[in-house]
Amino acid sequence: MIEDKNQKKTALSELGEFGLIEHLTTNFSIKNSSTILGIGDDAAVLDFKGKSVVVSTDLLVEGVHFDLSYMPLKHLGYKAVIVNLSDIYAMNARATQVTVSIAVSNRFGLEALEALYDGIHTAAKVYGVDVIGGDTTSSTTGLTISITAIGEINASDVVKRSEAKPNDLLVVSGDIGAAYLGLQVLEREKEVFKVNPNNQPDLDAYTYIIERQLKPEARKDIVQLLKDLDVKPTSMIDISDGLSSEIIHLCKQSNVGCDLYEDKIPLDPQVISTCEEFNLDSTTIALSGGEDYELLMTISQDDYPKIKANPNLTVIGYMTDVSSGIHLVTRGDEKIPLTAQGWNSLNQG
Repeated sequence: MIEDKNQKKTALSELGEFGLIEHLTTNFSIKNSSTILGIGDDAAVLDFKGKSVVVSTDLLVEGVHFDLSYMPLKHLGYKAVIVNLSDIYAMNARATQVTVSIAVSNRFGLEALEALYDGIHTAAKVYGVDVIGGDTTSSTTGLTISITAIGEINASDVVKRSEAKPNDLLVVSGDIGAAYLGLQVLEREKEVFKVNPNNQPDLDAYTYIIERQLKPEARKDIVQLLKDLDVKPTSMIDISDGLSSEIIHLCKQSNVGCDLYEDKIPLDPQVISTCEEFNLDSTTIALSGGEDYELLMTISQDDYPKIKANPNLTVIGYMTDVSSGIHLVTRGDEKIPLTAQGWNSLNQG
């Protein structure tokens, strides 16, 4: 982390654990009727009034999931919430609460954690979720963030990964591959900075892909859009590890095959131009990049007329019998077996 030597740094020990939590969460307010009691007691109290409860947890570790040399702490706080909410939306559910736990080393002062929690607060406000608790503890190595997201859904509306059928259409929201390329640009500029700390990077040509890496959004809007269109996907997953990995997850869980069409994969123009600059294949980046947090779903062909004109959704393939296998159909009409080459945190370091 590039720090200003003149910046004030208040030691966390000055506040103590409870004082720190109280200080960082003083601006958090309750927005959901299902939150009966939030931060401030031994446990939160929630009442979902007969709905099913959806829960997801993610762990973000410094040096594995994020690099503070180019990830501002406010952005990190925002992203940490978003990646968890994305899992709730992938179940077709409404996200309502999060808990936030951090382990932090003494190289971080109070001001750094205020920036982190500012991002958490912003995400909670934008997505209408309540921060209802968590924990803080010391760490000997950097920063670790654990967030649990909680949501609600009518049992009949739950969308799993396991209900796709042969002949269903494979549909994706938004566009793919930008977050990974944003990371490549940031990593390149980090190396340039190491050589020449006075060099100021010109990132104007990469605004979209860098934002997709540093400040992604979860597709709450797609869940609402599907409801408005009266479309219930047969299966759904969020794209965190790369398109190919997520397609293989859906196929294995649903016991189906898939034909994915290379020429249908939605790519932003900035993704195409940056791939050319880095001499990378855009299809490979889309398949293996990860961290897009778009929603990948299968829908019945009967629902195609409802989505066909929608700019937020793209049909990129269709599901086949399990015996047909999982394939990428290239622009040259060649079938290539799809392999999972997405990002794997267990392979880091």
